[in-house]
Amino acid sequence: MVEESSAAAGTESGTESGGPLQGYRIIDLTTMISGPFATMILADQGADVIKVEAPGRGDHVRRGVHRSGGLAANFLNNNRNKRSIAVNLKHPEGRDILLRLAANADVFVQNFRPGVVERLGVGEADIRAVRPDIVYVSLSGFGENGPYAAKPTYDPIIQAASGLASVQGGSDDNPPRLVRTILPDKVTAVTAAQAITAALLARQRGGAAQHVRLSMLDAVVAFLWSTDMGGQTFVDRPVSAQRAASFIDLIYTTLDGHISVAVMSNREWHALAAAFERPGWLEDARFATPALRDKNIDARLTMTQEMLKTRTSADWLARLEAAGVPCAPVLTRNQLIEHEQIAASEILVESEHPQAGRLRQARPAARFDVTPPGIRHGAPLLGQHSDEILSEIGIGRDRIAALRADGVIEG
Repeated sequence: MVEESSAAAGTESGTESGGPLQGYRIIDLTTMISGPFATMILADQGADVIKVEAPGRGDHVRRGVHRSGGLAANFLNNNRNKRSIAVNLKHPEGRDILLRLAANADVFVQNFRPGVVERLGVGEADIRAVRPDIVYVSLSGFGENGPYAAKPTYDPIIQAASGLASVQGGSDDNPPRLVRTILPDKVTAVTAAQAITAALLARQRGGAAQHVRLSMLDAVVAFLWSTDMGGQTFVDRPVSAQRAASFIDLIYTTLDGHISVAVMSNREWHALAAAFERPGWLEDARFATPALRDKNIDARLTMTQEMLKTRTSADWLARLEAAGVPCAPVLTRNQLIEHEQIAASEILVESEHPQAGRLRQARPAARFDVTPPGIRHGAPLLGQHSDEILSEIGIGRDRIAALRADGVIEG
């Protein structure tokens, strides 16, 4: 486990502290997971992300389970390195504060349902009036058009409508199943973070300021098309129903647990037969080529399972690794945090949060050797930085006190 100081990572010789996006300011009106996770990726990479929240309640995720010091784990894990200001955007003075913040920002991100920001007076035209070259970002569930545009949207809804639940079920004839993590939210977040960076790069090179629009449905369909929509790729070769390639997952039962084994190439197939001491498998015409092994996948995986259940996980992993067969133990979440590969890769870091206490989190996934990202500080309390942020846009102490007394701000 690596200790992450409260200062930004990057104090090693030859590196610059703050991350590659240091100097960029992002106004973040998003809530839940997809938007906050996207902006946290950018905050980890050095951007100054100002999280704008509603007084009294803030981001809904603040009220989640697994709490310490009044803060929910999911909020902590999606909002570190941000500053929070609590502003009532329905109040004219609250709207004016947001416009003043936007005037000094590079990116404005919101994930309200279509039409809401216009009613609040903070739509693209309103923001561009004070900062013409801002990158304006709209995240939504189903996009701006169509019969579903105004529907309230959560992750399972997108899993259902995108085809993901059907893919997870295995075939069109099987009951659909949800992926047991909020994959659409997270795929949307990663896609949004990349798109925002691309828009900033285009602007830096002299291009026009852009409105980046991204729906969860868009993100997941594009994600699925990479590997799961082969039957829908060729327009002139329609398929009537999607059949399962196999009803067996590549998770196998051993004598004392579970492991995963996957072979693709001929070399790996030969290595598996050697590890299993089954040279006869190489003479079986059903498995002579990768295409035939895919065609006869149920038979092949059944044979593999029958072998693996005869020894312990440790025994099989040692044999398979020695033979060069791709394999790994199936780890529980508690086993994951103690695993030797996680420790060697320094994926998890510990830090001290002044309110929530000692935290263990995943470091920023992408590593930069010159401008390394890091955890500068933990997720903010609601409105924790209201005074600080208002002072930065020229609002004096007495006026801040009056805004607080009038319920325009909190914190």
